Amino acid sequence: MIVLIASAIGFRATVSSLNFYLRKEAVPLRESLDTIPTKVGQWKRVGIDSRLGETMVESLGTRFYLDRQYAIDGNPANGVLALHIAYYTGMVDAVPHVPERCWGAAGFQMVNQPVKRLISIDRSKWDLVSGPTNMATGEIYPSAPVVDPVTRREESVYLPIGETEMSVTVFQDDAKPDFRLVGGYLFIANARLTSSPYVVKTYAFDLTSRYSYYCKVQCSMVVKGGDQQVEKWAELTTDFLSELLPTLMRRLPDWTLIEASQSKEL
Repeated sequence: MIVLIASAIGFRATVSSLNFYLRKEAVPLRESLDTIPTKVGQWKRVGIDSRLGETMVESLGTRFYLDRQYAIDGNPANGVLALHIAYYTGMVDAVPHVPERCWGAAGFQMVNQPVKRLISIDRSKWDLVSGPTNMATGEIYPSAPVVDPVTRREESVYLPIGETEMSVTVFQDDAKPDFRLVGGYLFIANARLTSSPYVVKTYAFDLTSRYSYYCKVQCSMVVKGGDQQVEKWAELTTDFLSELLPTLMRRLPDWTLIEASQSKEL
């Protein structure tokens, strides 16, 4: 008993001396996810936002989510992208919900194993050199202008570090064999990008950070045909994410301010 008590005290003292944080503090969103404009670039909302039942919310593990469909000019004939965003914070640990698990449980059959795909979004309006430095990587935060849809005021928003790579999986519904469901996702964790549900936990639960959050961004589309239609999903997703990412980051926490506050504490 004495050894156990001494070990517990010693462990706490060691963790404290190293400035490690085993329990993460929650970081609130700056704005609710449903304030993301219904018109993003040339993309307009189709229908109304979906709301999950209590059982589904419990399974998702968060009440901070957005399920919305978009199409170019709001015309479904141009192809409908289903956007799903889920935000997690203040947790000791969490298992990300990803299509290869959830959609498989819903009865869809996986056509392929998840494939990593780089989504080359438009960075022509980004400032890549003037931002502060990310403490975890030493890289400079890019920034981009965002215009408020109501006030029309423009502000600069810091964007996450890393490549916009998505994990992409194709599914088939046996009841509709001519169609495929293509889904791709990425994570933003403590202002860093990854497509891996395993790496995101490493980023989000960095022991040196008192705070923690991660956000899953998923785009899916029902297509008819083979590989050429998967390319269509990639083309539409690239255009959509180019418009969405700065707007989304305006809702997520400003990690540069959190890093600055933690630096002062040290």
